[in-house]
Amino acid sequence: MSEIWFRTGEATVFASEGQVTDAMPEVVIGSVKGPIGTAFATLMGQSAGHTRMFILRDCNQQVRPSAIMTSKVTITSAEYVDLLGGVVQAALGDAIVDAVANGIIPKDQANDLAIITTVWLDPRTATDANLDKKELYKNNYEAMTTALSRAMKQEPTMDELIANRKTVRHFALADVQID
Repeated sequence: MSEIWFRTGEATVFASEGQVTDAMPEVVIGSVKGPIGTAFATLMGQSAGHTRMFILRDCNQQVRPSAIMTSKVTITSAEYVDLLGGVVQAALGDAIVDAVANGIIPKDQANDLAIITTVWLDPRTATDANLDKKELYKNNYEAMTTALSRAMKQEPTMDELIANRKTVRHFALADVQID
């Protein structure tokens, strides 16, 4: 049985100029016998506009640890679903399998853990004629790998957060003076 009860991680990978391929997964990972397992089972129901789905690498290739994803954006088109359940899902699935293969997630606990992730997929991706699917995959893979690593290492640490409290600011406040 896993001793990993509740860990969280997030990461942001920004799109290159002219693309709408930002990736911003937020993950929780923990034992299937703890709060994450309960939340995972509860998420099996659907919520209008925020489809939940297992993370698969491809048809008949569900990842381990079992993982479920949901969009942070209200889904309004089949084209959006195709990207979310296609390119993005594949990237997240590959990142999870590689996290196990690379020792980020303990292989011997893979069947005892569950992952829940919320996923950012820009609504403009569904209609962007210049969408670079390779970049969409790459950004989501990189962000998910980083989010999982941060969750498992419990980063950033409290010491890091305190040390950076006055120097690191949310990008939305870049031009706002705060004392």
